[in-house]
Amino acid sequence: METDLLIAGQGAAGYSAALYSARYQVNTIIAGGEFGGETAIGGMIENYPGIEADGFDLMMNMKNQVMNYDIKLIEEDVKSIEKYNSIFIVNTETSIVESKGIILCVGRERRKLGLPNEEELVGKGVSYCSTCDAPLYKNKIAAIVGGGNAAVEGAILLSKYAKEVHLIYRGANFHRPEKILISQLEACSNINIHFNSKVEAILTDNAGVSGINLTTNTQESKIMIDGIFIEIGADPRLELPYQLKLKIDNSTNEVDVNKLMETSVEGVFAAGDLTNASGSLKQTVTAAGQGAIAALSAYTFLNTHK
Repeated sequence: METDLLIAGQGAAGYSAALYSARYQVNTIIAGGEFGGETAIGGMIENYPGIEADGFDLMMNMKNQVMNYDIKLIEEDVKSIEKYNSIFIVNTETSIVESKGIILCVGRERRKLGLPNEEELVGKGVSYCSTCDAPLYKNKIAAIVGGGNAAVEGAILLSKYAKEVHLIYRGANFHRPEKILISQLEACSNINIHFNSKVEAILTDNAGVSGINLTTNTQESKIMIDGIFIEIGADPRLELPYQLKLKIDNSTNEVDVNKLMETSVEGVFAAGDLTNASGSLKQTVTAAGQGAIAALSAYTFLNTHK
């Protein structure tokens, strides 16, 4: 299979890039096994100009808009990319694509606590997506770990279902979440906030998660819960950038791009949360903007390398 441009990733950056490349009439393929990226599981989107919608619905609208054009979608993750002369050989799980240009929009991978039984308890009380699983905790007790926007938003959402929520943060106070979220958090009477705290162990019974051992400052305690949500951030997915030998920003561990979303390898562009393009501001709106810029840069590159 041959194409002019392959976009890796089905998130906001990827679909924005695909929309613009389609309008530039570039022969384009999107490849990605995970639909919607962080936006699709982010709950209500209230900071995208002109739109207030559920993140999944917003991403479905983006996808539908793109699919109105002559764009091919491979719903599989890209496993490898190699450059031979001026052509990129892209392998997904079942397909091989030869492409003249690449836009990487593969985003980030959720961080884990690193506790011994954490992974085996996924789906049995451990979750990394409060938006996805909060409704499962109606009238139950849940904990959420983290101190950023995602953790605070998750706690607020959980409080609408659970009878009691424990928000656990290793810091002494919140300094990263938006102030409006802190105000909403403080208005929730069923959320208990534990500062300077760390989950030392996840306790289990026959059904799955039953509690956690917590250290607050130097004091140890046990909290009985039905589930725990881990919202402690995410790291860039660097497997493909490493394969392509792209320059990585050592200070952020993100793909280094210029203002045109060009990477250190000719013909490879990157956009979204994978990159250092927008500093610490990782939002749907910034990802979409970067995707559009990457598509224009790819179009210009392809026109000058015929």
